Amino acid sequence: MLQSTLKTAGRWLALLAAASLHTAASANELEIHGSNTVGATLAPMLVTGYLEQQGNGSVRSQSTGTENEQILVTGTDRGPVSVLVAAHGSSTGFRALASGQAQVWASSRPVRSSEANQLNDIADLTALDSEHVIAIDGLAILVHPDNPIHSMSIDTLGRIFAGKINNWAELGGPDRAIHLYARDNRSGTWDTFKSLVLGKTYALDNNARRYESNDQLSDDVARDPGGIGFSGLASVRDSKLLAISEGNAPALKPDQLTVASEDYPLSRRLFMYTLGEQTPALARGLIEYALGEDGQNLVAESGFISQNPIAVKPQFNASVPASFRQLTDRYQRLTVNFRFAEGRTKLDNKAQRDLLRVQAYLQQHNRSADDLLLIGFADAQSHELRAQMISELRALSVRKALGQAGMLNVAYTGYGHYMPVGGKGNQRNGRVEVWIKSR
Repeated sequence: MLQSTLKTAGRWLALLAAASLHTAASANELEIHGSNTVGATLAPMLVTGYLEQQGNGSVRSQSTGTENEQILVTGTDRGPVSVLVAAHGSSTGFRALASGQAQVWASSRPVRSSEANQLNDIADLTALDSEHVIAIDGLAILVHPDNPIHSMSIDTLGRIFAGKINNWAELGGPDRAIHLYARDNRSGTWDTFKSLVLGKTYALDNNARRYESNDQLSDDVARDPGGIGFSGLASVRDSKLLAISEGNAPALKPDQLTVASEDYPLSRRLFMYTLGEQTPALARGLIEYALGEDGQNLVAESGFISQNPIAVKPQFNASVPASFRQLTDRYQRLTVNFRFAEGRTKLDNKAQRDLLRVQAYLQQHNRSADDLLLIGFADAQSHELRAQMISELRALSVRKALGQAGMLNVAYTGYGHYMPVGGKGNQRNGRVEVWIKSR
């Protein structure tokens, strides 16, 4: 009993010591600023789970009096510990991290090179100890529940939000004007939509209604038969989800497999950024909790997609070749894809964590490396042989990384440039899928 009490006290001493690194002007031991997508529900859930795990008391939420802000507080023998979560948009989080106001930047988009360059002298925001993928989200395209449209291409979506298509009848729907709902300019969700959908080809129509809140946008679309909007996957609520396609790839709805594997064309990663080795103990502990199994279970509970692998049997559509069906006939697919840093052969930061997650999956389910099959894929190439070679080399790279983590001699193969999940040139096509023998 005494040992347990001392252990708990020691944990809280470490947590409270982190407060000495925080500015004296703040009343909170930790501040998380940034994305509304992350901060509205997920970040408070992760903070609550972490504080409950560290201490013995309950965690309560307090309002700051400002919309989209809350303080999570728990009591200890040495006084209260409080964590502020301010969810005003991804860009606001970077500014708070750069100024020292925040110790954690919550973002629904990757750090921009211009932002990383600003802090290069302090920390490398692109490094493994600074960039933390806490969840996977599918950018949900929302319409009214009675809308007869079920799917559309990214290009069609871009033309709608640019005002080039302004009546549902042009898409085979009813003769009804299209009303646009979009996130505001401070939002990482908007940044993602702008990058993946509008690109350099289209600009958002001036008549679009803008929102700080995902939930409010979704609720308004669900009440408007002419509405179409976009939000994080956790905010679908009463709206209807559309399946989305890119290039020649089949249209996909966001679900556990398509989003976790990032095959869904509007999938995205949700991040927390910290300042590397300078990260205070309280923030570091929160990050480790969020990335671990318990934190990822909360991610799933919040409505986002957990990174804890599960095995599923995919429902193949008619475009899947017979040879691939035969290759995977006795396998299930794990909900993880290995991808590489852009322009490199090195596994990216998420993949480095996923190596450990695959290892944990095998241990928890009493499986071995012999049960795994890696299938590599390449983007479209001028020659089939070149695509086959690239896809096999990708799979071999993952095999070697798994071997270094203790999972030796995993079977692997390449499938060339067939079965793309995006348009030609899309980095998502270059991937390594993980399959496991069915029992």
